[in-house]
Amino acid sequence: MTTTDPTDYAPRPGAAPVGRMLLAQTAFETRMLLRNGEQLLLTVVIPTVLLVLFSAIDIVAVEGPGKRVDFLAPGLLALAVMSTAFTGQAIATGFERRYGVLKRLGASPLPRWALLTAKTGCVLVTEALQVVLLSVIALALGWSPQGNPLSVLALLVLGTAAFSGLGLLMAGTLRAEATLAAANLVFILLLLAGGVIVPLSKFPAAVQSALELLPIAALSDGLRSVLQTGAATPWADLGILAAWSALALTAAARFFRWE
Repeated sequence: MTTTDPTDYAPRPGAAPVGRMLLAQTAFETRMLLRNGEQLLLTVVIPTVLLVLFSAIDIVAVEGPGKRVDFLAPGLLALAVMSTAFTGQAIATGFERRYGVLKRLGASPLPRWALLTAKTGCVLVTEALQVVLLSVIALALGWSPQGNPLSVLALLVLGTAAFSGLGLLMAGTLRAEATLAAANLVFILLLLAGGVIVPLSKFPAAVQSALELLPIAALSDGLRSVLQTGAATPWADLGILAAWSALALTAAARFFRWE
């Protein structure tokens, strides 16, 4: 029988278990995101301001039954997913790559797949906070959500996967400055033409057919069909998001450069 000497302070070098490293990196990524003013502007301030502003003021026409907030809330939930999983993640990862952070982390005991998993965990934690915050504000404004929560969850998960893949693809292939400009430009364009605030029916028929294939349009339309009208599972929108997820994640895994 052997015993351990409690006064033995000899170092025991070695990596921590992968699970512990993954949790620590996820917590670190989340803290860094929540401390970043630009990230908070994208993920919290802009969706909240748009929800309150457009619910109170008749600036754009809305469609469907219920109040204005019943149309706007699902679209802004989709915007929150895009702002975190795509825009925020692309910019943050792009500059981490430029400054050599990813290179150094890649040489640490933390596996590269665990680093990307930690970034995904950070996105999911942030999105959960966003959904809670926007839902509370929308409910205070008179929102009456309908439909099956499981359908909403499936749409949010697939939307997150699609936008995460696109964000990592952009961050892993472009220079940081180009990623910053492109991610913000795409955010603005999809905010205006992705069915978030302006219904897609307001666009010409030819343009509308193309816009419906965008991931933000599929996510906002799917959430709206479930939460606003109480429709059944929106398989068409889920299919579009699944296709974008597969393509984006495959491309990100294939072309992402760590340096």
